[in-house]
Amino acid sequence: MDYEKLKKEKFIIAGPCVIESEEICFLTCENILKICEKYNFLYIFKSSFDKANRTSINSFRGPGLSKGLKILNKIKEKFKVPVTTDIHESWQAEEVKEIIDIIQIPAFLSRQTDLLISAGKTGKIVNIKKGQFLSGKDMYFACEKVKSTKNSKIILTERGTFFGYGNLVVDFRNIVDMKEFGFPVVFDATHSVQKPGALSGKSGGDKKYVPYLTLCANACGVNGFFFEVHPEPDKALSDGPNMIDFKTFEKILEKIKD
Repeated sequence: MDYEKLKKEKFIIAGPCVIESEEICFLTCENILKICEKYNFLYIFKSSFDKANRTSINSFRGPGLSKGLKILNKIKEKFKVPVTTDIHESWQAEEVKEIIDIIQIPAFLSRQTDLLISAGKTGKIVNIKKGQFLSGKDMYFACEKVKSTKNSKIILTERGTFFGYGNLVVDFRNIVDMKEFGFPVVFDATHSVQKPGALSGKSGGDKKYVPYLTLCANACGVNGFFFEVHPEPDKALSDGPNMIDFKTFEKILEKIKD
């Protein structure tokens, strides 16, 4: 994965929230890739092998590390696209580095020193999602933790900030502030409309705002966009209320290009 290319070209990170099955991942990647090629966006496939921060103990988490990496590797080989996934524990960094092109640090864990250092030591690109409890300027310190490993291949992702209980708000000043660090900045359009824990044991969301927030982020000059995309969001096993379908995804990319 060419890190310098991410600084020069608009790119898309997208896929289903969690790996539900190989079939859903293949279908999603195939459709997203076609749309990204149509509108000339670099595409990076994303899905999680384990959602370790689900609200409820009974929520679906994913297939686990071993099976999840096998599916991600199949995606990478079949569709010739870079892949990214998130890690939740330090030891997982070494396990994923042979397959994963970009290691994602979840927002809730964006200050976890050992996690950031272990990701940095792999030499891979590290995408740090801004904590819901942090400002854009606060991400300087997360960057310094990764840079302490002599790895400066960092991406920063805005995904909303806590706004009272069970709601998020996007302060677009955070994008401006994070751009000043000199790293590519991504806007996570679907997590930004999430309502954490709002559905009695799982998170809610309001996907109708996704197109509008995306256009605002584009006006702020972000380098890339992050979308959770699913063939049938209402049937998704994680983050369905804020995920978008293929048709909505294409309409958004068309508007960005316009």
